[in-house]
Amino acid sequence: MFVQETLGTRAKWPCATPHVQGSRNSPKQSENGAAKDRLSPIEALRLGRDQFTELTGLVPEPVSSFERTAEGWVLEIEVLELARVPGTVSLVASYEVELTADGELAGYRRVRRYERGRADPHRSGGR
Repeated sequence: MFVQETLGTRAKWPCATPHVQGSRNSPKQSENGAAKDRLSPIEALRLGRDQFTELTGLVPEPVSSFERTAEGWVLEIEVLELARVPGTVSLVASYEVELTADGELAGYRRVRRYERGRADPHRSGGR
C-alpha cells in the first residue's frame, strides 16, 4: 500500500508503489523460463522511482529523462521539495538517479533546485 501525506511531498512507510512490490527480488522470466538479462525502460523507471522514494521519503513527480548506460540506467527525477502557496513558487528539485544493470539503486544526487513557475534558461530539456 502506498501512503502520502496531505501535501504530497513525503511518503510514509511502506513506500513501494503497488504495481512493482517485490519486483526487485524476483527477476523477470522469459517464456522459456530463463531470466531476462536486461531491464526494459518501464521496469527501470519503476524500480528507480520506487527505490529513490524508499530511501529518501521524497515522492517523485515526473521522470524527466532516462538513458541506458554501459553500467545500467541514469534517470532524472523531479521532486517537490517545498510546497508553497501559490504553487508556482513551490521548490522543485531534479535528482540524477543511477541504477545498475540489474535495477538496483547505485546512487543519487540533486542536480538542480528551482521554483516550479520559472523556466530554466540554461537547459533545453532532458539531460
